[in-house]
Amino acid sequence: MSAAPPPPSYEQATAGEAQFPTSPPPVNDTYNTQYNTQYGSDFGPGYPHQNDPAYPPPTAFVPPPTTDYNPDPDPAPSRPMNADEAESAVESGGFESSSSFSDKTVRRMFIRKVYLILMVQLLCTMGFIALFVLNEDVKMFVWRNSWIYWMSYALFIVFFIFLVCCEKIRRSYPTNVIMLALFTLCLSYMAGTISSTYDTKSVLIAFGICAGVCLGVTIFSIQTKFDFTTCGSVLFMCSLALFLFGFICIFTYNNILQTVYAGLGALLFSAFLAFDTQLIIGGKRYEISPEDYVFAALNLYIDMVYIFLFLLRLVGGSSNS
Repeated sequence: MSAAPPPPSYEQATAGEAQFPTSPPPVNDTYNTQYNTQYGSDFGPGYPHQNDPAYPPPTAFVPPPTTDYNPDPDPAPSRPMNADEAESAVESGGFESSSSFSDKTVRRMFIRKVYLILMVQLLCTMGFIALFVLNEDVKMFVWRNSWIYWMSYALFIVFFIFLVCCEKIRRSYPTNVIMLALFTLCLSYMAGTISSTYDTKSVLIAFGICAGVCLGVTIFSIQTKFDFTTCGSVLFMCSLALFLFGFICIFTYNNILQTVYAGLGALLFSAFLAFDTQLIIGGKRYEISPEDYVFAALNLYIDMVYIFLFLLRLVGGSSNS
């Protein structure tokens, strides 16, 4: 077997003395077989320099590791929730965790709908109050027919229980809107009846103070970093204490206790207004579901009307005497 000629040096190549082979030298087929078996080459016979130590055989090609995307990977094992996460995931009474309001557009539409309904409710209540306070004939009719007031009070409680406790009713249209309208008429009649026992000046003063308090509490609850939505249990205990204190005021007929009761009531429902406003605006620990716009408007409406009634009781003098 003849060996392949060595490569020319640089001087020979530049001087034109080197003559490169124009055809491959004869190759022993036995060597090609051994070479292909050892190195896995597939160059075939006639490959030049295959037996020359100056030209080592090529290494076998090793493909790189594949990094193809696996469309169905094994799911990661679920991590158990800690106590805080489990508590924040609880839903009750229309309240949900803050993750339910991930879409800001849905939240803005929800807020716009709630305050639009609230504006209609307040306009209706203001119309009833103005009619009962300024019209003497209507005022005399209310005083002579007290059974209408007690009937409206009973309907007020019935509609309130249905709207608060029955989730299907307050989320089904148009049943929720009809019941909310009837509830608004009942509470407006009650507010007008109570306002008719006070003079016009006291009603106007209470209305002005109520408007300022509601506006200030709403702006404060939106801007503050304090989370009022975590104070639901505290507000419930304060409501129970105020309810029991009201019974004491009924049987004592003490003017000082009546004034204290009215002041505490206005303060408590101002806190409820901040609580309900943060539930509607969102961004806190708990929020109201976007489907409960009737429930949200109901809460704000009750808070504002009761603030007005407590302030009227605080600053007004009865005109029955």
